[in-house]
Amino acid sequence: MSSRITNVAWGSIKDRLKGACDRQKSYADKRRKPLEFSVGEYVLLKVSPWKGVVRFGKKEKLAPRFVGPFEIIEKVGHVAYRLDLPEESNGVHDTFRVSNLKKRLVDPTLVPLDEIQVDAKLNFVEEPVKI
Repeated sequence: MSSRITNVAWGSIKDRLKGACDRQKSYADKRRKPLEFSVGEYVLLKVSPWKGVVRFGKKEKLAPRFVGPFEIIEKVGHVAYRLDLPEESNGVHDTFRVSNLKKRLVDPTLVPLDEIQVDAKLNFVEEPVKI
């Protein structure tokens, strides 16, 4: 008799757990969007999971979480991309999973550093621009 009650209770528990899992999945899927990039697009590379690796600058707290931008050369499979890495990072494999990449957002107000001219006293050289 107790075996039958246990089986009924166990079935009820399984049904409720499945319902809870389905609800949580539906809530998570509302906020989730699939990450896809195209060839030629620029992305940032996540380096925070590589704790012991000091290839990308400073160590510990001041280490960057993302480096780049790097150009996507090729899509490898459904979730991997090959990046155009610089020569300094020749010890790093050039194929990364989509979870280690982040879309590069371009700020239109950002001035590239190569366009800024500085004189010998480290003063900014202003050039008049006709509007």
